[in-house]
Amino acid sequence: MAFLFNLDMKRTPVFAEAFARELPHIRFVTDKATADPADVRYVLTWLAPDDLTRYPNLEIVFSVGAGVDQIDLDRVPTHLKLVRMVDDSIVRMMQEYATLAVLALHRDLPAYIAAKTQAQWQALPITQAADRRIGVLGLGSLGQAVIERLAPFGFPISGWSRTPKTISGVTCFHGDAQFDAFLAQTDLLICMLPLTPQTTGILNATTFAKLPHGASLVHMGRGGHLDQDALLNALDSGQLSAAFMDVTHPEPLPPDHPFWRHPRIILTPHIASITPSDRAARAVIDNIKRHESGGDMIGLVDRSLGY
Repeated sequence: MAFLFNLDMKRTPVFAEAFARELPHIRFVTDKATADPADVRYVLTWLAPDDLTRYPNLEIVFSVGAGVDQIDLDRVPTHLKLVRMVDDSIVRMMQEYATLAVLALHRDLPAYIAAKTQAQWQALPITQAADRRIGVLGLGSLGQAVIERLAPFGFPISGWSRTPKTISGVTCFHGDAQFDAFLAQTDLLICMLPLTPQTTGILNATTFAKLPHGASLVHMGRGGHLDQDALLNALDSGQLSAAFMDVTHPEPLPPDHPFWRHPRIILTPHIASITPSDRAARAVIDNIKRHESGGDMIGLVDRSLGY
């Protein structure tokens, strides 16, 4: 039995040591040329290899990412289980980043950074947290974790999801019929959605126009959610006051992209959450143990939903 490690070599020592200690009956393989295809039961990867069908006894494809939108599902045979990375460190770092971004926009940090470049000393009016309505797009485990961390600041918080959710202290909206009502009472929009065919391009001109004038955006989803021209137009017209972004398409952005120099955009290079190698190895190993004992794996993807 073998586990195929299809990632960059810098992570190899941590994973190899953990597998040798925890799952000695499974051969840890980094070079597929050295493995008998019939022995491979598990694969860990970022993108879907184009030769998964060469492993007749493969059972599970593990994604190193918290999402699987980067994986071409057409390359993953339907009989295989697909499991995304779920780890407490991912949740904690997403909470940290969301708090950083929300407070930066709430307290007008982009405007103060722009003023600094012009040597302008000018205080802006301060909005109390109770008067800044936060709206979270996506109420999965990460969206709810972000809400939990933001709640103590006193922001009124609402959320939107594809299906109905009930969360204490949160005004919940769901489905297409309630999307506009959700946007109309959101002053600061946080995108936490998975990228699916239904959510691709959801951050577009129509969406921005339905937010209150001067609203702001925290984008922590995927680059494919965003219509970049629509964002630039909304910022330049004043419909949006600022954006704090961790994801783009493509990544990295080309040097001449207008996002780099826009005074109302704070941009980070997809670092909201990065799973340490030791934690990633632990998560994969624990799921293999669950699988071998007949238990349910954490992060098992529902292909019909895309997450």
